[in-house]
Amino acid sequence: MSVTKIVEYRPSADEPYMNEQMLNYFRQKLLDWKEEILKESKDTLDQLQEENLRMPDAADRASSESDKFLELRTRDRQRKLITKIDAALRRIDTGEYGYCEDTGEPIGVGRLEARPITTLCIEAQERHERSEKVHRAD
Repeated sequence: MSVTKIVEYRPSADEPYMNEQMLNYFRQKLLDWKEEILKESKDTLDQLQEENLRMPDAADRASSESDKFLELRTRDRQRKLITKIDAALRRIDTGEYGYCEDTGEPIGVGRLEARPITTLCIEAQERHERSEKVHRAD
């Protein structure tokens, strides 16, 4: 009996940029990421609702409150991340995904693999960061 090996697709710089298969790959990557964030958020809410708020020790109560605050800050950052994921999914639908919003040049497969919500190519991102640094120094 032979076992069939399933080959998972990985985008490559050797194929046509933002072809249908590549777009589908990034769409699924973004959807999976969003689903994971939503699941973690639900788990956090469930956990917060189950915790007993009446802890006899003040130190335990303070520690618990601090942990909850950090968790809620993390969830808030993830809520903002979901907004960026949704924007990336819209760019896939409109054909703008994978192209720098400043230059119109391809962002690059490697950069999108590392940060699928990015909207800037490396050069534009570096310019943006230098500009922010100059403005902060003022």
